[in-house]
Order: sequence, then C-alpha cells, then structure tokens
Amino acid sequence: MQNRAEVVEQNFIRRVTSGDLPQALSSTSPKQAGLSSAESIALFETQVLSRVLDLHSRRLQARGESFYTIGSSGHEGNAAIAAAFRHNDMAFLHYRDAAFMIQRSKQLPGQTITWDLLLSFAASSEDPIAGGRHKVLGSKSLFIPPQTSTIASHLPKAVGAAYSIGLNRRIGQTGEMPDDAVVLCSFGDASLNHSTAQGAMNTSCWTAYQRIPLPLLWICEDNGIGISVRTPMGWVESSMKHRPGMNYLRCDGLNFADVYAKAREAERLVRKRRQPAFLHMSCVRLMGHAGSDAQQAYLSMKEIEAHEAQDPLLHSARILMENGLLSSTDITSLYQSTSERVAKVAEVAIQRPKLLAAKAVMESLTPPKRLNQPSLPPVSEDTRERVFSRERSQMGTPQHTARLINWALTDLMLDHPEIILAGEDVGRKGGVYGVTQKLQEKFGAHRVIDTLLDEQSIFGLGIGMAHNRLLPIVEIQFLAYVHNAEDQLRGEAATLSFFSQGQFTNPMVVRIAGLAYQKGFGGHFHNDNSFNVFRDIPGLIVACPSNGADAISMLREAVRLAHEEQRVVVFLEPIALYMTRDLHEEGDAQWTFPYKTSEEAPAIPFGQVNKWGDGKDLAIVTYGNGFYLSRQASKALEEAGVRLRIIDLRWLLPLPKEAMLEAIEGCKHVLVVDECRRTGSVSEEIMTLLMESGWDRSKVARLCAEDSFIPLGRSATSTLPSRDSITDAAKDLLGHMLLAKAE
Repeated sequence: MQNRAEVVEQNFIRRVTSGDLPQALSSTSPKQAGLSSAESIALFETQVLSRVLDLHSRRLQARGESFYTIGSSGHEGNAAIAAAFRHNDMAFLHYRDAAFMIQRSKQLPGQTITWDLLLSFAASSEDPIAGGRHKVLGSKSLFIPPQTSTIASHLPKAVGAAYSIGLNRRIGQTGEMPDDAVVLCSFGDASLNHSTAQGAMNTSCWTAYQRIPLPLLWICEDNGIGISVRTPMGWVESSMKHRPGMNYLRCDGLNFADVYAKAREAERLVRKRRQPAFLHMSCVRLMGHAGSDAQQAYLSMKEIEAHEAQDPLLHSARILMENGLLSSTDITSLYQSTSERVAKVAEVAIQRPKLLAAKAVMESLTPPKRLNQPSLPPVSEDTRERVFSRERSQMGTPQHTARLINWALTDLMLDHPEIILAGEDVGRKGGVYGVTQKLQEKFGAHRVIDTLLDEQSIFGLGIGMAHNRLLPIVEIQFLAYVHNAEDQLRGEAATLSFFSQGQFTNPMVVRIAGLAYQKGFGGHFHNDNSFNVFRDIPGLIVACPSNGADAISMLREAVRLAHEEQRVVVFLEPIALYMTRDLHEEGDAQWTFPYKTSEEAPAIPFGQVNKWGDGKDLAIVTYGNGFYLSRQASKALEEAGVRLRIIDLRWLLPLPKEAMLEAIEGCKHVLVVDECRRTGSVSEEIMTLLMESGWDRSKVARLCAEDSFIPLGRSATSTLPSRDSITDAAKDLLGHMLLAKAE
C-alpha cells in the first residue's frame, strides 16, 4: 500500500496546482472573521509549517532519527484559536496542537519554533522544554506546560488553574498569570469519554453553576475517531451543548476563518464573563493515529481517501485563492520552501547531543529550589492571639495528634498567605475526623475550600493552583480513595518537572488519612493498609508521622519542601492514631504531646529518622502504627531482658537508607515491623537494603500484615501486626540469646 503521508503531500501539491479544491463546508470569510490579509496568510504559513514538520518527522523516523510521530495533520485549524488568545493565557494542549504552538510563538519575539520542535522530534538534550526526555508540546515563555499522552489527565488541572486566577485576586496574591487571563485546554473527541474528562467537565459546570468565576475554554478537536473506535455522529454536541453553566460553540475546523471567528467569540465570553465555554471544532485525522498505526486495518480505502479529500490545508488554500490573497503558485512555492527549510534545519537538529546517561535523564526529577524568595513579614502576636483565642487555654496541655495537626495547619496558614486548604468536607464540617475544624471560620471559604466529591478534581484543583503560585494543601479523605485518581499524581504532578527540566512545577502537600487499625470500620476503603501506589512514582515524597509531636514538625517540613524546593509531598496520617492518648494503659496519656511553635520545635529535616532507646540486642525498624505498637511491645521485651531500640522511619519515600543504617548500627538483630501487606510493602525494600548491606539473614526478620483486605468487627486487626505478635516475633528472632539470659 502506498505511504499515505506521501499521498497527502502529493495530493496537496497536485490539487492546488490544478485548482481542484474541496467545496466549502462553512461560509465564513477572513474579512467576516475580522482577519486582515497578512493575518490570514500568517495562519496559513503556520498550518503549512505544522504539516511539513509532521511529514518530516515520519521521514526521520524511517531513518531512526525521530522517535514520536503522533502528528497534528488534519487539526491545523487550531492555529486560529491560538491567534484569538494571548500568549500568557495558559494552555494545556492536546498532542495534535503543534499548529497552535507555532502560531502562539509568533506573538513573542525571539522564538525559534522550527528548531525547537525538530530538537524535540530528535530527542535531543538541547530540546528547550523536555531536554530529550519526551516529545512534548510545551514552552515556559509561551505559558504552555508540557503534556504527555495520558488520556485526558490534563483536564482536571486546567480547572484548578482557571479557578486560581480569581482566587489569587480574592486573597490578594500575585499569580503567574495576569488577573484577566484565561486558561485553554484542548483534547480529542475520544478523550471526552474518559472518566477524567467527564469529571473535569462536571467540576467546571458545578463551579460555574454557583456563579464562581472560572475563565476556562475547553477545546474539543473532533475528528470522529479514537485510534480505531468511531465517535457516534452528533455525540459530542448532544452531550455537551446543554450542560448547565457551560457556553457551547461550534466551528468548522477546516475553515480557519470560521475557527477564528468562533474562537474570538469564545474569548470574549470567557475573558469578560469569567465563565467556561466549550469550543467544538470539527476536523479530520490524516495519516492515522501515529506513525505505527495501520489505519487500513479498520478504515476502508474509500474512507481514508474521503478524509484526505477534506485536508484543511486544501480548504485554506481555497479560501486564500478565492479572496485573492495568494495564487496557486504562491501557495506551492510557500509549501516547497518551507519543506526545504525544515529539511535543512532537521539535518542539523538530529546531530545535536542526546541524553545517554541515567544521571542526566534523572536530573529533572527533582525540581530546582526557589531562589531569592521575598521574606514575608512575621505574623504579629496580636493576630496569632486572635486566631488561637479559643484554643489558648488548651495549648498548654498535651493533646492528641488530630488537634496538634489542626494547630500546625493554623500556624502554617498564618505564616503562608498563599496556602490554600482544599478537599471534601474540610471546611464547614472540619473533616471527617475534625482535623481541619474551624479553619474555614478562621481563614474564610476562599482559603479553606469544600470541594465536590471527586478525587480527580481535588488533585486537579491542587495541581492547577500550584501552576499559579499558590501553595495547595489538598486532602484526600481516605487512603483508598487515592486509587480513584492516582494518575493525577503519577501522570501529572510528579512528571511536570521531569518533562519540563524544572521550568514548570506544581508544588503541593497532599494530606491523606489512611492506614489500618480503625475500630468499627472494615473493607478496603476506610482501613486501607497499603501505600504502595506511591512507591513507584519517581520524585514523590511520602511522610508518615506516628505521633502528634512528629506530625507538627513533619508537616512544617512538608510545607517547606513544597514552598522552597517545589516538591510534591504526600503526608500520610494514621487515622487510628488521631485520637489516641494512651500507650500502655488507660489514662497514662503517653501518646499526647504539648503543642510547640516553630521556634520551640523546628521542622524535622527530610530524611531524619527517630530512634527511641539505645539497646543493642534488637532494633525494631517501623513507622506509623507500627511505631506505636512496637513501643507497647517494648515493655514486655524489656521485662524479658531485651535491650532494644525502635527506629521510626518517618519518611517512607524515598526511604532514608543511610539514616536507617546508622540508627541500627551496633545492634545484633533487626526486626522490621510493617503494618502494610507483605507483598509490595516497604519492608521488602528494607529487607533488600539490609541484605545488600551485609546483614546475616539469620539475624533479620520481618513482621507484616497478611495479603488481605481488612475485615469488620472483632476480627478487624486479625491480619495485622499487634503488640503481642511483635513481642513474639522479637523473641523468636532472639531465640538462643533469650535462653542464655534466662539461664
């Protein structure tokens, strides 16, 4: 079968030369759209460059010099959308939007868009956005965060970014975007069906329905097919046209003038009314889904040729010729000169350096630290006294963990006016466990936001706000609920620095109530004893305090990591320890702690472990509930003559390896206590580390939860480590030593 890319190119030259151009599907002319002759020609030049880059990428791939060929051919009408908006309107783009990016680059002097895109195709380390890590459309100066191809995963954060514009104004903060900016987000018709897209659409309508400003333009580029699956005729319009709070517009993506006219109308709606709009652009897909896609397997030749006959460049050529702006000779000369220029530039681009070493690839996993941050004036004692007035009488006495976290959040929000707390039930209710109680009353509904029930939207709100210089602390109500939205962390939040060489970041703290040992709850929702979902996400930090004193200082460090080092931090709070007061017996109050200010108790440094005791017979390595239970077990073990120490890891990702090894140095035995399930748990990594560090296998053991969900009722803790099972496991490990002591 003939190469369809070659056919598309040959058809364009032949049909323009012969004047055999497709009939108009819409009648909007450049003049009617408000486009000058120069502007119309400039749009066509953009479309031609986008097409030529697509074609040349495939030629380079055949030579082993290009590595990603999802192209923009058929979607070039989106160049007119770019022309209708400002370069500092943040745009989260569909991967078929090269023409949009090319056109936007014309708004800012000094851009080298052809060179930049070819470096990206060649996966060169000099690619200005991803540095050769992926072929992405992105530019810091053009306000285009890089997007990869996870289906619809960029839509939730577009809602958050749009919401943040008005929020910054309401709370008196200066954002990355101007106060009158808007956010654009484009995607394909097939992606619209993804639950992530549907959740984001619903959130935008839910927000606008309440008359909350949300300057967001959704752009659905409808080519009628998702890889091989057809989109039912009329489906997009029927499903989106009458959504509450949404303004629906439709344009002919084959007519750049019609696209521009409708985009200008959408721009006025979104910018002036601060309301979301949905721009439905019909288009075609040429040359299949990607370079490896054999579309003849699911489309007939008649269908393929019908799509090619509606090539938007042919429609653009007709419009220009009908309006006397360019002749057929002008058009073919422009195309050929563009093709020659791209070919020459490409030969240089493919020679540029590539990423070859793992260290170089991984350099951008960790965002750069913020430099020269303006210091905020200290909070006055009068302000702090007023905010804490009702709690002042309690603050001198030891308190349980939930209350201490609440006070730590209060102090942090006083110190950082850019902190926004958001999540389901965090405001008026104060959270399921009261951890955020009264914070909305103290700081207002703009800074403590009750979200709708959708974890993808909660994460998206946080990621989007972080794009605009806010510092979100978002709450996921239970650990198991993360699974509804884990790709927002994996595919969006944690990858942004990696794919932008640290130019874009979304620093945030994610508070999650989780782990097991809750009384009265069962199943896998409220008692989820596995955080393994986070452990394979490069660049992510996971913190887990076991007590209130640590929770205060670790939360301060988590905020510092987000604020100064631009990190994404998961702060995992053991639910069962929120209200725990006693350690060994009722009324001993050994698990309550006084509240200390940041001056009295500085942040616990990232990676610092806690060591309780100095015994050398046994080191118990644990975290969270395991530290509490091990402390309970220590009483019986010490009575049996065991001299022990207990190591609370605190920081679970990345594992503080050196600090842990240093803390157990000099011990004869190590018992790893892991409340999470045996398979895939952090204890596997710890055991591997111990073996690699030369420990005798007979001197090391681990005690984990069973590979089971948590049951209800009296059997709720039957699958989990306990005080008694820790005691027994320690005695089994020590075996002969204890016998010798007894004798």
